[in-house]
Amino acid sequence: MKNKIFFVLCLLTGLMFINAGLDKFFHYMPMPKDMPEEMVKSSKAFMEIGWLMPLVGVVEIVGGLLLISARTRALGALVILPILTGILLTNITVAPSGLPIVFVLIAIILWIIIDNWKKYLPMIDK
Repeated sequence: MKNKIFFVLCLLTGLMFINAGLDKFFHYMPMPKDMPEEMVKSSKAFMEIGWLMPLVGVVEIVGGLLLISARTRALGALVILPILTGILLTNITVAPSGLPIVFVLIAIILWIIIDNWKKYLPMIDK
């Protein structure tokens, strides 16, 4: 049962990141009307840097795809971690109302990292 719940959480998280990454290219999700003004300014500034949003989009898509498969999930968690850190810092400083979903995503990614800890050991082994 634990494996099924874990798979569903990884699948949903992966699909969420894939969706967010695809939106960076196709802009099909509307901006929320109640978005803080500072967040709107930050988003516009990020879009002015022509290479930044496509890079984040590609990382989100690749990381999301990697999270879905059990074989590549450990790598997917590492790929998504910097993006999730940026999301966390943005929500802390600009839009604290988004923190609950960020904490859920962090918990899922940490669960993946803890579950795959032995796969990371060769990277830090002397």
